[in-house]
Amino acid sequence: MRNTQVQLEWNVDVKKKYDTMIAKMPMFHRSIAKEVVDKKAVINAQERGADKIEEADVVRAFLTEVPKAFYSLMIRIMDEVGFDAKKYE
Repeated sequence: MRNTQVQLEWNVDVKKKYDTMIAKMPMFHRSIAKEVVDKKAVINAQERGADKIEEADVVRAFLTEVPKAFYSLMIRIMDEVGFDAKKYE
């Protein structure tokens, strides 16, 4: 696995949507989702050879790292904040 300690710049709009999405999650899911999605978004960006985290990196991280039991909640919140999950499924 690649080094997830690397700090990449975030697309500003993507970061705002991501932070809003995390804030809308139930309290007991927030810290876990933030930890796994933060790491996977960096890996996704690195795999694309990018130096910035974009929407695709974040949405794909949610889709692959968040348990399927929370899929409908996750998709609903993505829609609310303006992420287009359908593009990345």
